[in-house]
Formats: sequence, C-alpha cells, structure tokens
Amino acid sequence: MSFDFYKRAAIVCRAIPYGKTATYGQIALLCGKPENARQVGYALNRGRLGEGIPAHRVVNARGILSGAAAFETADMQKRLLEKEGVMVHFTPDGWQVDRKKDGWHNTMDEAMQFQQIFGSLGI
Repeated sequence: MSFDFYKRAAIVCRAIPYGKTATYGQIALLCGKPENARQVGYALNRGRLGEGIPAHRVVNARGILSGAAAFETADMQKRLLEKEGVMVHFTPDGWQVDRKKDGWHNTMDEAMQFQQIFGSLGI
C-alpha cells in the first residue's frame, strides 16, 4: 500500500462529522480505492494515519463496531460514540450502530472536494 493512500485516508477520516459513523469501505471509496477497505482497517489499527484521527467513528459495513482491539479498552469505541450521541445497541454479532440514522451520508460534492484536495497535495 502506498504512503499516499494513508495520507488520503487520514484526510477523509478527519472529515467524518461529529456524531456520525463511516465504514472502512466508504473511506476507501472516498480515497479513490474502493477495493482497499481492509487497508483502512489496518492503517487505523496500526496508527498509520497519524494523530487526531477519530477512529472510533469507523465501523464495518453492517454498522458493527469491529475495531475494539485497537482501543485501550474493549468498550472505548462504544463509549466514545455514545458520548457523541450515537446510539449503540447490542446484537448477536456485537455492538452495532444504525447506519441509516447515524451514518455519514457524504455527498458527491464532498467526494469531489476530496479529489481536489488530493490533487492539490499531489497525493
């Protein structure tokens, strides 16, 4: 994975609005690499995106909180989301958010703005 992908992912992750969640695949798509959802998870887990990344706002495609191992405690992601007003409920598959209600439904304009930013930065 190129270093430029991580720079793009950091920019996109920092743009996830307060009180909203994004998926690994959504971030990869906004970076221009829709097939790289797993690389987003890897980068978040390994701290490859730098400081100030709201990693707690990133969930899997079904809204399941799947990044617990990357946080200090197993319930930290859940607590941080709840602090932002995101409802988290327990399911047989684990803690889950309602992506329809609390998901970041980015617009095409936002996607185009990311592409402009990436272009201006040469990434």
